[in-house]
Amino acid sequence: MKAKLREDRQEAVGPNDVWAMDFVYDQLDLGKKLRILTVVDTHARLCRTADPRFSYRGEDVVQTLERVCGKIGYPRTIRIDNGSEFISRDLDLWAYTNDATLDVSRPG
Repeated sequence: MKAKLREDRQEAVGPNDVWAMDFVYDQLDLGKKLRILTVVDTHARLCRTADPRFSYRGEDVVQTLERVCGKIGYPRTIRIDNGSEFISRDLDLWAYTNDATLDVSRPG
């Protein structure tokens, strides 16, 4: 996996240069938890996808990325936290295959 150090971060210089990816959570009235994968282009300030599911695994993240990238192209870097859905061989292989860097650093 290609990874970047936090001190080495550069600002996005164009569309698809740097994306930020994270989950938002909510709970339905019946008690079932909903997870929404959000992917934002940090340069264009556009949400590339907000994909809701009741369950998310690493392979589901890759499936969502493939769907989005098939329409608008692949990012150079994706900033993520170290959530369990992002720590997967599927995502590592996807990033390596598509020449994308996963920036897994966290502030603090």
